[in-house]
Amino acid sequence: MTVMKFEPNKTSVTLSDDARSYLEKEILNKNAFGLCFSVKKSGCNGFRYVLDFIDNPITEEGFIVINDKLKLYVTQEALPYVNGTEIDCVTEGLNKVIKFNNPKSSAECGCGESFSV
Repeated sequence: MTVMKFEPNKTSVTLSDDARSYLEKEILNKNAFGLCFSVKKSGCNGFRYVLDFIDNPITEEGFIVINDKLKLYVTQEALPYVNGTEIDCVTEGLNKVIKFNNPKSSAECGCGESFSV
């Protein structure tokens, strides 16, 4: 039996296999270096998730690399809101949509654009 220790400052944002595959292709299509995962104040519930393509490695303090192959960065500011989140990719009709499964989210708006903690 393995005991896992909770480390509140340790980053644990994960990607489903579908999300990893989809985002790797998108990064290649955009000729980007990677992605930056953050949150912004917005919407009816307070925050929205933001995934921005980046062209260069982020070396400034406040960014944490999640995955070397995919190069997903999380801003230090967003970490308290998104730590433990799984990023998923689902098919809705003919479209691929990124979904955020966040255990810290206490409410989401009906359109799925914003959340609160």
